[in-house]
Amino acid sequence: MLIHDLSVTYKIAIIGFGNIANAIITPLLEKKLIQPENVFSVVKSDKSFENIKKNYKYNINVFKSDSKESKIIWDCQVKLLSVKPQHLKDIIEPANIKIKDSLLVSILAGVSINSLMQTFPNHKCVRVVTNIPITVGKGLTGIAWGEEITEDQKKVTNKLFENTSKIYEFPEDYLDIFLALTSSGPAIIALIIEALSDGGLSGGLQKKLSEELVMEMILGTISLIKENKLTTSELKNLVTSPGGTTISALRLLEKKSIRSALIESIVSASNRSKEFS
Repeated sequence: MLIHDLSVTYKIAIIGFGNIANAIITPLLEKKLIQPENVFSVVKSDKSFENIKKNYKYNINVFKSDSKESKIIWDCQVKLLSVKPQHLKDIIEPANIKIKDSLLVSILAGVSINSLMQTFPNHKCVRVVTNIPITVGKGLTGIAWGEEITEDQKKVTNKLFENTSKIYEFPEDYLDIFLALTSSGPAIIALIIEALSDGGLSGGLQKKLSEELVMEMILGTISLIKENKLTTSELKNLVTSPGGTTISALRLLEKKSIRSALIESIVSASNRSKEFS
């Protein structure tokens, strides 16, 4: 049975139900692309179990990982692996699994397709990198396909993320730099926003107002670049006049090697991701 049409009844297992998994599955339930009774979540802690039972707005099936009932996840055609990477060793695929070559989609940072295939030999494995803006429907998702993934399984994977992300397909080697830019990037941008707003604070602005001005400035700058199809260099030249305030600011940033520091921050994050592999 083809399962790329999500209106068709099938079962999906969510192994680990954190913020990202929540952001992936909830829009599918809201759009009725899947039904709550066909979602099976397995969590490790009592706190997570109780929180889903009491607070999650859809009545999905949820089990503790150490319960006998949790074994039902292995009968699902699709599995979303969303545990912390250090907990991967706790997940053991049964020897007598009923459904062979079902789809396993992993969003674990730094865990290679090869490692996934060794851990889940009866599955077709896909490695996905996504970022925290997925929780507000503005995510960026990179996908690398494992061996012998079918076109149907590719469509299923895309369906999981297309409601909340822009999707990019890459060879696996590119996922580390994709992670550095898109998953570590939001923290770097937050640091820049914080630093710029502190600059406004030092000039006498209230902190809240200064942060608001910085964020609106960034959004406006991005819109200007996109709508006028400018390069970043063209935008920089557009607002930089001889002997003016902007070139004074840029000169100081160059003296402090800010450009180099930002480049190296992405390289460092990418290298760290490779170390996890």
